[in-house]
Amino acid sequence: QVQLQESGPGLVKPSQMLSLTCTVSGGSITTSRYRWSWIRQPPGKGLEWMGSIGADGSTYYSSSLKSRTSISRDTSKKEFSLQLSSVTPEDTGVYSCAAWVGTTSEFDTWGRGTQVTVSS
Repeated sequence: QVQLQESGPGLVKPSQMLSLTCTVSGGSITTSRYRWSWIRQPPGKGLEWMGSIGADGSTYYSSSLKSRTSISRDTSKKEFSLQLSSVTPEDTGVYSCAAWVGTTSEFDTWGRGTQVTVSS
């Protein structure tokens, strides 16, 4: 069973870059079964898909965040990462990594999530 764990700073200053990493354990990061994804939830709001990276390294981004978002992976470390540039307090929320299963159109594995606050 694949397990995911997010890591990164919990506090980011406005205008700076938010960087988070998700470590994959219990399975291969290069499996074609999953698209490795980032989802966030601002306080009091719903879940927002930010983007994903596929087994071949192809990336997919939310249209509303595409200009500020980059997702990459390090297969040797079994990690994939999120970078969100030019953050504002509206980017505050819980950030989670998850595994999207294309054949069932669902996220079947989630990390615990990590709180990120954008504040000076």
